[in-house]
Parts: sequence; C-alpha cells; structure tokens
Amino acid sequence: MTYDNVFKKWPAQHPERIQLYSLGTPNGQKISIALEEMALPYEAHRIEIMKDDQFTDEFIAINPNSKIPAIIDPNGPNNEPFAVFESGAILMYLAEKSGKFLPTDPAARSECLQWLFFQMGGVGPMFGQFGHFHTFAKEKVPYAIERYRNEARRLLTVLDKQLSEKPFLIGDAYSIADMATFPWVGTLDWAYKAAESLQLHQDFPNVMTWYERCRQRPAAVRGLAVTKIN
Repeated sequence: MTYDNVFKKWPAQHPERIQLYSLGTPNGQKISIALEEMALPYEAHRIEIMKDDQFTDEFIAINPNSKIPAIIDPNGPNNEPFAVFESGAILMYLAEKSGKFLPTDPAARSECLQWLFFQMGGVGPMFGQFGHFHTFAKEKVPYAIERYRNEARRLLTVLDKQLSEKPFLIGDAYSIADMATFPWVGTLDWAYKAAESLQLHQDFPNVMTWYERCRQRPAAVRGLAVTKIN
C-alpha cells in the first residue's frame, strides 16, 4: 500500500525513518518513549487533534479509528511501507522489530503482555474517563466523578501491589508494559490535576516511586518532550 497523500500532508524530511503521527498525550507518549528507548530512527509529525487532523482522509488512511498515535514503517514486512495503529499494537510491533523490551521467554513474554493489556483495557480507558469527568466536563456529574475515581483508585491499588516488591511491572526488567502505563500515571497529575483527589502520593507510594524511576530514564525524558502539549 502507498501512503503518498499522507506524505504530502505531513512531508517527511527523512523518509527512510519510521514516521510517527502523534501528540503528547499519554497514548502518544508511549510510542515516542519506545522509539527513543529502542533507538529506532524516527521522524515525528504533530497531529493537532483539537483541529480535527485525525479525521482527515490522510490520517484515516493510516488509522481508520481516527485516534493518535499511528506510525508508518518504510521498511515494514517484506520491505514494504507498513502502517500500524493502536498504541499497544505499535509497542508490540516496535519491540519485535528492535528485539528489545519484550521478553522472548514464553512465560515472561506472556506476563509482559498481560500487563500491557491491563493498561490498554483498564488503566487507559478508566483514567481517561476519570479525567474527563473530574477535570474537563462542562457539567459536573458527581456520580460519574465518584464512579471513575473509585475505579482509578482500584487500578492504582492493583499496580501498587504489583510494584511492592518489584522495580518494574514484570520484575527487574523494564518493558513495554512500563512504557505503556507510567505516562497514564503522570497524566493524573499534569493534565487532570487530580493528585490530591486520588491521594496519589499518600496511598500509592510504590506506584509513584516506580513512576519517577521510569520518568527519569534519559530516553523517557526525550520521548516525553516529543510533540509535547504544554
């Protein structure tokens, strides 16, 4: 498949590199962090979601679901350009391409993917709903705020227990599961201004220690700055 119209809308200065189409939301941050950690050459293009870039025909050509992030790998399978959407799928694709941050041992690989899907199916959607109703909704709905606050705290409790005796989600090794999850913990504070409401530092010390451990990695610092919102 060719992506000529995509490249016309977002011209590539380095077409031989992976092309990243993203914005510095937690879902977008996952991928720029992964690209930095894996040392995969890439070029980032800012997708202005508040200006509906994601609904253009060009973006839909690489993600029919109109959500950031998405990538085009010019050297995909069979050495053909290949687009990937859905942040979890992108993380798996990049990990397999680079041979990094996804264990090859079957049991460890499964554990990593379990925590990756925990983020994709739980942490991301539920933290996102909490942030919407807590911070951004024009009409404050106490029931919704309480419902998603309770679920966010429940998920944080699961993470805190998992991290009580481990430096990273699957043990001593940093993985794509960590890359997927820690930006969402950060957004509870910097975007949703909800650290106090959730009692993040008081009730989830293991999560916050792990968050700082992940956030301060040099590659994470670089990745978090890509297409940054503020």
